[in-house]
Amino acid sequence: MSTLTHFDNQGQAHMVDVAAKAASHRIGIAGGRIEMLPDTLTIIEAGTTKKGDVLGIARIAGIMAAKKTSDLIPLCHPLALTRVAIEFKVLHASQTHAASILCKATVETVGPTGVEMEALTAVSVALLTIYDMCKAVDRGMVMTDIKLLEKHGGKSGSFVNPTAITPPHDHA
Repeated sequence: MSTLTHFDNQGQAHMVDVAAKAASHRIGIAGGRIEMLPDTLTIIEAGTTKKGDVLGIARIAGIMAAKKTSDLIPLCHPLALTRVAIEFKVLHASQTHAASILCKATVETVGPTGVEMEALTAVSVALLTIYDMCKAVDRGMVMTDIKLLEKHGGKSGSFVNPTAITPPHDHA
């Protein structure tokens, strides 16, 4: 395991200097899920919430969150993102899992630092938006399994999380 990069030799927090790092195409993919009552999922799919299109608004919230990550996470660099895509997959309740929605965020840039934090922030805020829009009917929703699924580019190359949840491939 390497040392923590956000601390200097005296143990003080600092923003990592990326000036000497080569720009490369960077991709970060994160995922997570929100579990809910089956009736809540039915309402989301039917589009009958009082606040509107839950997944459409959550998608926009996730995109906005990726763009604002450096405003939320103190030591993240502001990045010029070249792509942010948010996907959802609806999972109806079964014997193996609760009614839930999977979220996958793919974020890309060309630059000297990665976009893992932007992807994780996008997923977190998209799931929080679903919670916010549906809390009037289901305060017991649980956000879980938020994690980095993959990262590509940069000096350290690629990483694929072996414990990753199955990412969605279809748009809801």
